[in-house]
This record gives sequence, structure tokens and C-alpha cells, in this order.
Amino acid sequence: MVQASPDFKVPEDREDLIFQAKLAEQAERYDEMVLCMKQVCQKWQLSQDERNLLSVAYKNSVGIRRASWRVLSSIETREEQKHGANTGNAPKVKEYRMMVEQELSEICEDIIELLDEYALSNGKSDDKVFFKKMQGDYHRYHVEATNDSKHKQLALDAYTAALNTAKESLPVANPTRLGLVLNLSVFYYEILRKTDEGIELAKANFDEAVSELDKLQEAEYKEATLIMQLIRDNLTLWSEDDQRDGTQVEDA
Repeated sequence: MVQASPDFKVPEDREDLIFQAKLAEQAERYDEMVLCMKQVCQKWQLSQDERNLLSVAYKNSVGIRRASWRVLSSIETREEQKHGANTGNAPKVKEYRMMVEQELSEICEDIIELLDEYALSNGKSDDKVFFKKMQGDYHRYHVEATNDSKHKQLALDAYTAALNTAKESLPVANPTRLGLVLNLSVFYYEILRKTDEGIELAKANFDEAVSELDKLQEAEYKEATLIMQLIRDNLTLWSEDDQRDGTQVEDA
């Protein structure tokens, strides 16, 4: 559920849509940014800059709900421990948490459907990996809140399809491929609880990418090294102990 202002008017021209999306991003009005980039995605094949804007819009829109959901879930647990699930303030907190959960779920389902209908129908291999990874991410965000087994399987399917395409067509140090590896390793570790597989995937790809970095152009090199730092941060965190506190980083 994207909650833009009722007074917000979505432009029709492509250039105006991109300008308005960037303006909304600077103002941190991500629901309105979503409306603009959704329109662009439905009308035109996205450039690399436009696909990044689409990603930023939805990631921040859903990110606000993910953060709210975590806070409310924590409060709900505390209230249940104090007074029980059906007494005190616990039912009120649960109702509010479920409202946020519904918003989160609707945003996830919206972007998954949008990518299926428009973005994945054409484009280069890099685009296909990028958008399939996005689908995996939003199925994963759905699972974080709902623990829905269908979305868990769909996340694995999307990530696996993206990884297969990446292995066939993208260098190991390509930033899109590295971002996929980063998020897939988090999915294995955090959602599937296959901790060894998550660590092995992250470490193997990190080690391979190190030797390939010097083959990248400057812009790709900077992006790749940033993502590799996030992978290394996760590996360090995971190697320290077995506690999983939800602090694992992801790609931007």
C-alpha cells in the first residue's frame, strides 16, 4: 500500500517523471517516488539509472515498514511477556503491527508483479539478474514479516534463477552479480537457517572476485569494492558467534 499524498499528481512525460522521482528522493517522499518510477517502468524499457531509481524507491518505501514492523514486533513480545497475548496492551500493539504488515506485504507484491509484467520481459543479462534479484529480495522481505512458506520458496526460485543467469553471462566481480551473492547469502543464513551454505557462498564469491577486480572500469570497481566490503562485514559477523540479531547488511 503506497501512501502518497492525495494531492500528488503523477507526471506523464518521461523526463518529468524522472525529475519528480529524483525530487521525491531528495525530499525522502518515497511513496511518491514509487508512483513516478512505477509509471516509467510500465511505459518504457528502463535505463540503468532508471532501474536504480526504481530500486531506491521501493526499497525505501518498504524499508520504512520493515523498520516499523520490527519495532512493533519487539513491543508486542514485551507486552505479551508482561500480561499475556490477550490482555493489557498486547492486542492493541498486535493490531497496529498487523496493519503495518499488510502495507509491507502489499508493497512487496506490487513490485514483484510489476517486474514480472514489465521489467523482465526484455533487457540485457545484467538487467535480468538485477530484476530477478529484486524479486528475490521482496519475497524475502515478505517472509521476514509473515513467514509465508510460498514466498520463501519463490524467493529461493528467483535468487536461483538470477544466480544461474549471472554465472552464464556476468563476470564474478560484476557489481550486479556481487549484490546478488550478498543478498542470497543473507537469505540462506537468516531465512533458511542454512548458515554453512550462506557463509560458503559469500566466501567463495568474495575470494574469486578479489582476483578479478583489476579488470573492471573505475565506476564498476568502486561499486564492486563497496559490495565486497559488505560481504566481508557479514562474514566477519557470522564468524564471531552463532547469534543472529538481524543486523546483517545488504546491498544498497
